[in-house]
Amino acid sequence: MSESIWGGGEVDLDAYLARVGVEGPVRADLATLRAVHRGHVDAFTFENLEVLLGRPVLLDVKALQDKMVAGRRGGYCFEQNLLLAAVLEHIGFRVAGLGARVRMGGEGLRPATHMALRVEADGEQWLCDVGFGGEGLLEPLALRDGVRERQGEWTFGIEREQKDVRVLRSLRPDGWFDVYSFGPEERFPVDYGVMNYYISTHPRSPFVSRAIVQRTEPDIRRMLVGPVFATMRPDGSEEHRVIPVEEWTGVLSREFRIELSDEDAEALARVYSSGT
Repeated sequence: MSESIWGGGEVDLDAYLARVGVEGPVRADLATLRAVHRGHVDAFTFENLEVLLGRPVLLDVKALQDKMVAGRRGGYCFEQNLLLAAVLEHIGFRVAGLGARVRMGGEGLRPATHMALRVEADGEQWLCDVGFGGEGLLEPLALRDGVRERQGEWTFGIEREQKDVRVLRSLRPDGWFDVYSFGPEERFPVDYGVMNYYISTHPRSPFVSRAIVQRTEPDIRRMLVGPVFATMRPDGSEEHRVIPVEEWTGVLSREFRIELSDEDAEALARVYSSGT
């Protein structure tokens, strides 16, 4: 293996592939990239529960494997995409980190606090992102201006907004929705360490004050934000309901495939009941 940026040499590839349901030999080609990306999104839930439990969000490869592969938990963007970057590097892909500014339909300028990846496969560059959550990609998206692609029942596109700024968009029944913008500058694990510290500790971060748990599937998106559980379908229909504290662990298990220890479930129930 060439010089490691992402810690690919530390990856237990067999354990990871078993976790994401990818069988057979893997190689640095588009078929493998699609299978791993799709399997990762299906296996790992987007969640910020470590922050609410008062534990640091660790980003080294061993910690990510212990939590997400062996512990069968999920994580948010830095955890998810750093693990994917390490796996892809181990397989032999050329991987570059990107920094993105989340928009979610908004127009104000926000800091670059999201991680995505640029990966080379079959002679082309691909936007890979397994860590955005509810509005995120299911598969790699060709990193070309004007691209449009249906993934499951969802449609995504990329537009060049300025000379060096592209925007990932999701098609909704009422038109295109800006998910996030990103530039060409490469980011590295040390950059994501700084972003992660802000996201997991700053009082204005949305991840320190409420649970944010999300899953995207080919025909449905599930979201738990604070006490509100919501589902969204491609036709724009949505359902929302407030989850009482006694249903907390059941919803996490049933809807998001997150199994908590009794100790963590009790701790989260206390956080939930306190309204933080």
